[in-house]
Amino acid sequence: MSLKFYNTLTKKKEQFVPIKERKVGIYVCGITAYDVCHIGHARSAVVFDVIYRYLKYRGYEVTYVKNFTDVDDKIIGKANAEGTDIYSISERYIKEHNEDMDHLGVVRPTVAPKATENIKGMIRLIDTLMEKGLAYVVDGDVYYSVEEFEGYGKLSGRSLDDMLAGARIDVDEKKKNPFDFVLWKSSKEGEPWWDSPWWW
Repeated sequence: MSLKFYNTLTKKKEQFVPIKERKVGIYVCGITAYDVCHIGHARSAVVFDVIYRYLKYRGYEVTYVKNFTDVDDKIIGKANAEGTDIYSISERYIKEHNEDMDHLGVVRPTVAPKATENIKGMIRLIDTLMEKGLAYVVDGDVYYSVEEFEGYGKLSGRSLDDMLAGARIDVDEKKKNPFDFVLWKSSKEGEPWWDSPWWW
């Protein structure tokens, strides 16, 4: 029996053919660690747990990666409110997340990277996007330029014009387009920071 998945790009079910024979990589966006988990986190975890287990059952070698965002405005805000640091906050909620997932019987991922442990890689990736003309700097912040990527909106099947027509977006004068999003934020006074090539 062949294994089929729904392909969001083509909008149809297609036979699953891994890039490397019998090997599968799954990347799942994990939590931003500033509060306890909710039902949405549980739903996502259970869905990908089922997929992971089924692929293993079918004989695939599966590398399952689920990241933790451990630096973010909400984490910084909570740390400031409690008079502590971002690491204390994020570690608390990562621990609680893992305990919740254990209670649900969800298998731990193969790898669980944290944002703060991968800053250099992020900088390299953002540099590559800038070299390709897909990102720009304003006052030390780096934005992804949605208009510069020809395929933006393909997965959703919507054009930028369609999205803009029904959108409620806070105006940010720094952005070239309201849908541009932040790849790197410069730190404010008292916030954690890392050296970057974009502040001059």
